[in-house]
Amino acid sequence: MAIMGPLRSSRNGATACRHQKPEPGRIRANGEQNTVFKDAFNRCLELFAETTTLPSEPELGQALGVSRTTVRAILTRCEELSLIAWDKRSKTVLRRPEPSDYFPTAETDSLAERIERSFMRRILAGGAEPGMQINELELAREIGAGTTSVREFLIRFSRFGLIEKRPNSHWVLKGFTREFALELTEVREMFELRSAARFVSLPDQDPAWEELKKIEAVHREILADIDNRYSEFSELDERLHLLVHKSSSNRFIIDFYDVIAIVFHYHYQWNKANARERNARALEEHLDYIAALQSRDPMLAEQACRRHLKSARETLLQSIS
Repeated sequence: MAIMGPLRSSRNGATACRHQKPEPGRIRANGEQNTVFKDAFNRCLELFAETTTLPSEPELGQALGVSRTTVRAILTRCEELSLIAWDKRSKTVLRRPEPSDYFPTAETDSLAERIERSFMRRILAGGAEPGMQINELELAREIGAGTTSVREFLIRFSRFGLIEKRPNSHWVLKGFTREFALELTEVREMFELRSAARFVSLPDQDPAWEELKKIEAVHREILADIDNRYSEFSELDERLHLLVHKSSSNRFIIDFYDVIAIVFHYHYQWNKANARERNARALEEHLDYIAALQSRDPMLAEQACRRHLKSARETLLQSIS
């Protein structure tokens, strides 16, 4: 990554001015726009719960998987936020991080995650039916990404038979069978139960808890105006379940969620019968699920998770038949 200012990074982590701290203003102007920096900063804050002093810069770089330049940018921001007292090699932790200290999850997303989010929003906007065409050039322009990255993303879905490649950079959204849905729900239940169990064990300072509160608040806002806002459920549903899946810290579970989302959310778009009632019921189930997660009780979380997934499975199968 490149951070403007007196520190210039290289692949081996060498710096142009090894003993000079980065200028705070320049770090804010450029470094904070870098998703690698923001992701590493958030992960660094997790170390504060385990120690009263931070390790050396090389050790931090190795632990976070970033260059020494990025480490010094992280330390500079920590010092600005009064999280640490930094005097040469001494880095003393002054306080535990608060949710407001972390960068929002959306700002730490990788290019692949931004492509996925844009693709999902395009479908969730409505009108998604089997046969809908997707132009990878238009999608790339919308995201501000290269067509190669977008094409790789679409190819991932094509192996599940959910979309099909056509000539001239076009793809076609396809339907799926009842057998496919049954297999998918079985795997979804295994993965989400595992993720929910992991979620309730997250430390108090983990930013996932603050994000869960925000998601809960949006649920209540939509329910209070359900007649006008019931169509917002699909994207909110994706937001909640992705948060739970990410807590698994399992790359295969997180990656598989892409397929889960496209089936469960998009197929609901294809079948809009009783959408208001169905979404209102799902919102109530979500609130029960959220309350169970917030209780930190593994048994309550598992029970609420099973109830919601059973209902989601029944709704999906009804929409196919």
